[in-house]
Amino acid sequence: MRKVVSQDGTTIACRSTGDGPPIVLMNGAFRDHTIFDALVPELAPHCTVHVYDRRGRGQSGDAPHYAVEREIEDLAAVIDDAGGQAVVFAGSTGANLALEAALAGVPITRLALHEPYFRTAPHPKPPADCMDTLKALLAQDRRGQAAEYWLREFLGLSAETIADWRKAPLWATNEANAHTLLYDTTILGDFEVPTARLATLRTPALVLNSDATGDWLRDAARATATALPAGWGMQLPGSWHRIDTDILGRVLAGFTTT
Repeated sequence: MRKVVSQDGTTIACRSTGDGPPIVLMNGAFRDHTIFDALVPELAPHCTVHVYDRRGRGQSGDAPHYAVEREIEDLAAVIDDAGGQAVVFAGSTGANLALEAALAGVPITRLALHEPYFRTAPHPKPPADCMDTLKALLAQDRRGQAAEYWLREFLGLSAETIADWRKAPLWATNEANAHTLLYDTTILGDFEVPTARLATLRTPALVLNSDATGDWLRDAARATATALPAGWGMQLPGSWHRIDTDILGRVLAGFTTT
């Protein structure tokens, strides 16, 4: 992967594949650019696909102190490297970050968002002390427990599902990137759809959810699409918090090239 330099001097690892209009893919919590390994080949015949490791993950650098503004600058650096403007696709907490970047004036031509992380009524928010709990677990280097806590309190996964996750190959990545859960939690703010702020955003935005996702994720996607003046929602085949890759690829390719 090549490196671009963000405004604060942090190096951000990125890679480009394909030919055509640029689209930047941005991951959510826990993950790095490899989460898009199956999606990139679906897009590359139609678009120039740019993937990158968000700061603190994979081959990217980090800084001693975190701020959402620094991650916005990271995305701006990747887009500048991609030619100065691009479509952005982001999922989960990455979708929240993409919205913040668009609101900050990063040159995003179109947004495609997969199930942004918001909690709408009647779905409960994470505990009020969730950030303090995460900080305490990570200060004790209890990375696995921090990951479990986030999956339970933020995603609402059952103990049985979390136990299955622990047996999967990706669990090592979850633990390696557990410190970045503080970053994603900072991005989420009060967990509510920022309706008034989104009402000022004129960037065309496609908000996606899968037909088998959780109720709170579906409701968050619909509320986000409604809040955006140039937003519209679309439900696609998939599973919990995941859209079938071949279908997602076709939709994003069409969204980027038309």
